[in-house]
Amino acid sequence: MRILITNDDGIHAPGLAMLEEIARQFSDDIWVCAPSEEQSGAGHSLTLNHPVRLQKHGERRFSVTGTPTDSVTLGLRRVVDAAPDVILSGVNRGANLGDDITYSGTVSAAIEGALAGIRSIAFSQVYSREWNGEAAFDTARQWGAKVLAPLLDTPLPSRTLINVNFPAIAPEKVKGIRAVRQGFHDYLRGSVVEGRDPRGQTYYWFGLDAIEHTLDHGTDLEAIDDGYISVTPLQLDLTHHSSLGDIAERFAT
Repeated sequence: MRILITNDDGIHAPGLAMLEEIARQFSDDIWVCAPSEEQSGAGHSLTLNHPVRLQKHGERRFSVTGTPTDSVTLGLRRVVDAAPDVILSGVNRGANLGDDITYSGTVSAAIEGALAGIRSIAFSQVYSREWNGEAAFDTARQWGAKVLAPLLDTPLPSRTLINVNFPAIAPEKVKGIRAVRQGFHDYLRGSVVEGRDPRGQTYYWFGLDAIEHTLDHGTDLEAIDDGYISVTPLQLDLTHHSSLGDIAERFAT
């Protein structure tokens, strides 16, 4: 099995090394193609206004001066000598839950893989002040292979990907694994800090403060809050099918 690994935290991120460690429990045909620098919040963006460079760091190990989407694109078109069987993205430092997945470079890398028709799975480790440093990834380390194994051959429709989140608790305190739907946070989102640069110009810096959310039953947010690992299948068809009929009537001639 050939596995392509990427992330949005960058080629030197500890979570990337963690995911490679997990992947090697299933295959020795591992390729890495990740952003050269952190790209958190990049979403499913593609670099179009300036060139992207590819750097080799070792055998089957590359970085890209661009986004996670760029990394997967170049990984498939210029790095891997044959299409991989699986694309793994992460392990992200921080949660990718609820509607935050729309901002996530980690999930977006998996989206790009799914668009290419390749089984793609995103992994994120919920982060907290109580669980930081190397200990922050202990749950992903000890549970990663248990989560990945069933997902490697689970039937998935085309243009579908999997989003996995590990709770910020000790591995032995994890209650299990839940297959759940995507939840939604309550707005307003985060903070905006205003300041002035050395030239006297005003700037704004978006913060990542905790966001309130409603723990609707059966969601990824609830699963993490209850001490479970969340596994959520995501689809790329964003069409709201039940509204098509009503809208079509408005334009009927």
